[in-house]
Amino acid sequence: MRSFWRERNGRFAQLAGEEGEKSEIRMDWAELEEKESGKAGEDAISAGSFAGNSEEIPIDDVDELEELEEAHDGMLEMSVIQKVTHCLPKKALKNLLMETTSVPFSARPHLYSFLALVLLYVVSSPCSASLFFNFYGASCPAAELIVSNKVRSASSSDPTIPGKLVRLVFHDCFVEGCDASVLLQGNGTERSDPGNRSLGGFQVIDSAKRNLEIFCPGTVSCADVVALAARDAVAISGGPQLQIPTGRRDGRVSAAANVRPNIIDTTFTMNEMISIFTAKGLSLEDLVVLSGAHTIGSAHCSAFRDRFQENSKGKLTLIDSSLDKNYANELTQRCPVDASDSITVLNDPETSSSFDNQYYRNLVAHKGLFQSDSVLLDDNRTRNLVEDLANDQGRFFESWSQSFLKLTSIGVKTGEEGEIRQSCSMTNG
Repeated sequence: MRSFWRERNGRFAQLAGEEGEKSEIRMDWAELEEKESGKAGEDAISAGSFAGNSEEIPIDDVDELEELEEAHDGMLEMSVIQKVTHCLPKKALKNLLMETTSVPFSARPHLYSFLALVLLYVVSSPCSASLFFNFYGASCPAAELIVSNKVRSASSSDPTIPGKLVRLVFHDCFVEGCDASVLLQGNGTERSDPGNRSLGGFQVIDSAKRNLEIFCPGTVSCADVVALAARDAVAISGGPQLQIPTGRRDGRVSAAANVRPNIIDTTFTMNEMISIFTAKGLSLEDLVVLSGAHTIGSAHCSAFRDRFQENSKGKLTLIDSSLDKNYANELTQRCPVDASDSITVLNDPETSSSFDNQYYRNLVAHKGLFQSDSVLLDDNRTRNLVEDLANDQGRFFESWSQSFLKLTSIGVKTGEEGEIRQSCSMTNG
């Protein structure tokens, strides 16, 4: 059974669709299964999305992957049917049902004949070249669970991991699109650029990918792992839980020269940030909302040193009048002139480990760590939204969910573009 599906993973990886209502075809299959084997197909259908039962099957390391085998095989057939039937228009579904009612299902292998008929419809549909929710429902049902558990496990031992993973997805998607190009190692790659040398969380991505290659070899892209890990990092930090479409493919190009023109620097003016966000298809509202990622994570002293200058006594003095003086004093104590490059400061001094709207409250109190943070309050085009988000966490979470979906859809590669890397740090060659 498993060898059959693995041989066809490349084919079924193209099938995708958002989980929807039970279709006529799936109901017909359930009835036939009940007649032929005496087992009700409804039980399999009612299992629903694998993600819904994620807490029931924990994964901490490779040794525990065997615990997913039974669930994986038990869901695979129904997942494929859910996928392909959702991709088809209703008219095609009806026609397909009529054509397949005469197909005998007396033995399990006949299911594959049924799926082959469905594929004849799917391969010519738009479903094969886009991002879709539950994209791996057929080819690797446990994919999102594996990533989620790795993020959760890593974060429990290192509380800085969520902030690092969220920052990583920004630096990936803003350069070459969301294609995991930031993960590639080597001279002259994005990862080697000074602007990316302080990035972290790579070990979490690599660990999740290794597990995925054991369980579903050659199926799940590193680009999807990066996006899913960032999503999960927000959720486990108390932020909104959301579904994101998957199906991204990994890029083969990674150049350090592409980094600086495409990422936001902490010294940027509002117009400079707007220029880059607009080029990525993101709005002014997205700029304000996605800046809320600074509610978790930390930064090195050099990231806000431009707000101070050294006086004749070798002390840092505040030159940015938009920054609260007491907060500025705290920063200079943490980051004096001779501070080590390894010293970091929390982005949010109030609730640093919680993904919440405290970031915007800090801005209103003139305690934004970066110049690029403070300008959001100072600029008339964004001040009202900052104040609204500071007063309404629900609105922030709702807006974040929408903007995050847009962020993780920037410049994605799908279909025949790119590849599915075996190792996230290098192309397949």
